[in-house]
Amino acid sequence: MDVIRQGTRRELFVDDHMVERMRGDVHLHLHTPVLTPRTPGAAQVCYSTVLYEGGIYRRYQRAVRRSYRGERFDGHPGEYTEYLESSDGVRWKRPALDLVDLDGDPSRNAVLDGTARSSHNFTPFIDDHPRVRSARRYKALGGVHSGGGLYAWTSRDGLRWTKLRAKPVIASKAFAFDSQNVSFWSSEEGQYVCYFRTWETSHGWLRSISRCTSDDFVHWSEPVAMDPNQPGEHLYTSGTHPYFRAPHIYIALPTRFVPERGNSTDVLFMSSRAGQTHYARTFTQAFIRPGLDERRWGNRANYAAWRVVPTSAQEMSMYVNDRRYVLRTDGFASLRGGARGGELLTRPFVCAGDQLCVNFSTSAAGSVGVEVRDAENRPLTGLALKDGEPLVGDAIERTVRWKGALGAFVGKPVRLRFVVRDADVYAWNIESNAE
Repeated sequence: MDVIRQGTRRELFVDDHMVERMRGDVHLHLHTPVLTPRTPGAAQVCYSTVLYEGGIYRRYQRAVRRSYRGERFDGHPGEYTEYLESSDGVRWKRPALDLVDLDGDPSRNAVLDGTARSSHNFTPFIDDHPRVRSARRYKALGGVHSGGGLYAWTSRDGLRWTKLRAKPVIASKAFAFDSQNVSFWSSEEGQYVCYFRTWETSHGWLRSISRCTSDDFVHWSEPVAMDPNQPGEHLYTSGTHPYFRAPHIYIALPTRFVPERGNSTDVLFMSSRAGQTHYARTFTQAFIRPGLDERRWGNRANYAAWRVVPTSAQEMSMYVNDRRYVLRTDGFASLRGGARGGELLTRPFVCAGDQLCVNFSTSAAGSVGVEVRDAENRPLTGLALKDGEPLVGDAIERTVRWKGALGAFVGKPVRLRFVVRDADVYAWNIESNAE
């Protein structure tokens, strides 16, 4: 019997990784992000990145000089990278940085001119490597195939950027880098990871996604095709990144490109786990539809900014061009129980703490019950369903109480049985009581 070394990691119901079986009126449900009113400072851009640290939201996005009149091919000379800042993730300002001379263009918030065509898809991240040099704490990849490939950039402050080396660090004629290619330090894998645009050719030429890794951000492994495409499906971007509350789970918000419908687009939801070379396609329907605005039904109208960020303790935000969408914290998907109710049994995992915390929501008549079982699927004394109070209400994090002590089983394999009626369970984790 395989027993998962779960530790204290938070689990989300975005895939079936922890699912042994489901019975009755329950299923894994993909939630729909809520569109918020438009706020000042947003821009209708194709590729952008939103980073959050220390109470400050930083947005990097492609822009074009107002004075540029030349051809608009990928990586054209008129492209540059601009920087926006926000204290709440809602209202954006363009600070007067005066770092880049754009030949008289009044855009004073530029941080990178189109050097090596990198501004076409320049995508920064904050490097969480435990031994990162302060001068290289911010890193980025950017570039297109016609410019040689992806170039590596570093920065101390996220504003002043230096090319790490003269040559591209990822280059091949077989790839199409004219998309938002993303990279990050994976604390779970102990290496840098990059997801970039490529082609899936076994079922025709489909825009797809590949992955490679690096120990130093310069020398990268041979790419591995992730092959997430459904039949005939073009995935223009990947948007892959570690979820900020569960970094072992990589969230992906790719843009689906539909050329036979006027190059229309929408946003999908996929996930992967640290070290995996495939995506879970638990949900194949659209995550974010174009909507009522006719302008959203054209090309390049629905591209999610790289990274989902917290905008309150109860809310997380994702940015699609000039729009902001919100979901409850952890609320990409849930274990949903209908009016008749049903249950889910997890695979066995090693208990790593003395309390179970659950993110859940019920109706006035609904409930969530949780039972702890041993690896052989027998209820544990004092931790059976009858020994605990059912969860009723709505909470991002609530501790489950039983007559017995969960801490008595630390280091032993256990299972969880969720009994859900007219309710959603978004996430759970077992941790040690700090008191």
